[in-house]
Amino acid sequence: MNKIIIQGIKFDDKSSYQKGPKLAPPLIREALNCGSANMYTENLVSIDNTIIDDRGDFEISEYFDIEKITKDHLDSGAKVLTLGGDHSITFPIIKAHSQKYPKLDILHIDAHSDLYDDFEGDKYSHACPFARIMENGFAVKLVQVGIRTLNSHQAQQADKFNVEIHQMKDLDLTQIPKFKNPLYISLDMDGFDPAYAPGVSHHEPGGLTSRQVIDLIQGIDAEIIGADIVEYNPNRDFQNMTAFLAAKMMKEILGKMM
Repeated sequence: MNKIIIQGIKFDDKSSYQKGPKLAPPLIREALNCGSANMYTENLVSIDNTIIDDRGDFEISEYFDIEKITKDHLDSGAKVLTLGGDHSITFPIIKAHSQKYPKLDILHIDAHSDLYDDFEGDKYSHACPFARIMENGFAVKLVQVGIRTLNSHQAQQADKFNVEIHQMKDLDLTQIPKFKNPLYISLDMDGFDPAYAPGVSHHEPGGLTSRQVIDLIQGIDAEIIGADIVEYNPNRDFQNMTAFLAAKMMKEILGKMM
């Protein structure tokens, strides 16, 4: 069985609205390990397992150091789960994965499609990672779930890159496709409704319930080769609700990766 490396990427330099996600990785771990819950997923998989290797947190000064750190971990033969960090980290992480997985599918859970060609003059903004991923051919299929902030530019980008978007306004989770290739999951915490995840920079009402996202992940039948959990902003949290939800999602995703 493949080792799974956990890496914390403390980086939010490319957040457009509020800083804070770089503080998230240790707080997600603290929630996971605080004794409030056990280490079993809902499907009775224990993540208290020697195949999981937590390498701790990495302070990032140069954006593309994220790619090197991820590649070093992948080169050891492991799968990698990343705690972010803002959503800009997903592009260098996927760039590292693309060398190992030339055919990769991505499930992206988010309020935003993050397909801007550039945002406020930055092509590597947290509003742009999936434009960079798709224009470089790093994913065969990109499926986005929970979107509720689409504008005309991003809709055009979605058409250009053949992105499959499941918007909240007409969401039917039974219509999420089966994935044929190795699968990467990118979970932005603002994909959840703010009632479930108040600790995010962008409160966008009308989002996913925690149950919907758990069911979505539990229902995946492809091999999950990597994942990230991003955009938790502890500065905005209420009684650590979002930290505990991120820790729950971390546990369920790790269980599926195992």
